[in-house]
Amino acid sequence: MSGAFGFIMPKENLFGVDTSAQVGKKAKEWGAKKALIICGSSILKTGYVERIIGYLKEEEIDTVLYSNVSPNPTDSNVAEGVSLLQQAACDLVVAIGGGSSLDCAKAIALVAANGGTVYDYEGIDKSTKEMVPLITINTTAGTASEMTRISVITNTKEARKMIIVDKNITPKLTINDPALMVSLSPEFTAGTGMDALTHAIEAYVSTLSNPITDANAFQAIRLIGQYLPQAVKDGENIEARTQMACAQFLAGMAFNNALLGNAHALAHPLGSIYDLPHGLCNAILLPYVMNYNLQTKPDKFRNIALALGVNVAGVTVEEAAELSVKAVRELAKQIGIPERLSAIGVKEEDLPKLAEMASKDPCALFNPRPSKYEDLLELLKTAY
Repeated sequence: MSGAFGFIMPKENLFGVDTSAQVGKKAKEWGAKKALIICGSSILKTGYVERIIGYLKEEEIDTVLYSNVSPNPTDSNVAEGVSLLQQAACDLVVAIGGGSSLDCAKAIALVAANGGTVYDYEGIDKSTKEMVPLITINTTAGTASEMTRISVITNTKEARKMIIVDKNITPKLTINDPALMVSLSPEFTAGTGMDALTHAIEAYVSTLSNPITDANAFQAIRLIGQYLPQAVKDGENIEARTQMACAQFLAGMAFNNALLGNAHALAHPLGSIYDLPHGLCNAILLPYVMNYNLQTKPDKFRNIALALGVNVAGVTVEEAAELSVKAVRELAKQIGIPERLSAIGVKEEDLPKLAEMASKDPCALFNPRPSKYEDLLELLKTAY
């Protein structure tokens, strides 16, 4: 790290069991009259959405529901949401769910306030106005989308992920209520948890890292190593869910400011082409990318091993760095993550196309070891 840096995060953040009950009170304080509720269809089965709507109605805030968000949210989802918000004259957006719903909601709120289409905001700080006030209610412990200035939306016309990085996309209020996370399946708990670990590790070694993001990332890695296996094993373990909620938020604080690296650059096209869960893609790619980056910052990878509980006494910095990769592989195996991309349906003939898309992904710009198309293709081949 050298030179000056900033630090961006939401103004208000609530943590703890039943904090979601405060959503109506907070919205009323802002003078909200009608909220657009954004979620995916699967979460409707949990009853969480009805619960949130009930809290809003208690404060006499009307609601309109948009529950058509895709697992990898699309430009069409954003356009539909903006149209509904405008037709219903909503003055508040409330997003409930994981990264898909939260990313979609951020894009909807941004476009609704600034005009145009979602394509206009791909890149960094393309907006000129603050978005429609947004409350994000997180129901997973992985993406940290509830608190970041980042939204990833699939461009269906070009079959690729668009990345929006914009200070005006930062939610006004975030809520992490572990009581809304207990129904998450072991598989999704594992995938989202490893997504959080990828966020923390990539931010920790990013070219934009600084002492503040390092502290956030290191603590996130430590908590994930300790509590993710517990959350996967017993989804109703409130302590594990609470600690994972804190860990993924810490990882979000880190990567929201230090940004990410090659694991995400490679995972984004996998999501675009195959519609695979983002966390699962990151989980498989992470140890391969770590191994690729070891030589650049061995001291930091040694610290990652320490955070994951590895005893590095009596070994060199380089040997300790290698142990960090082994620890991540062991953690992934323990919670049921496949070792290779071939296990999740990726086709070998698609690897060159995936590498080409990854080489244009902005995340690759902040990877500690510079990467060309050939490097990314070799990484995919190794992970295949």
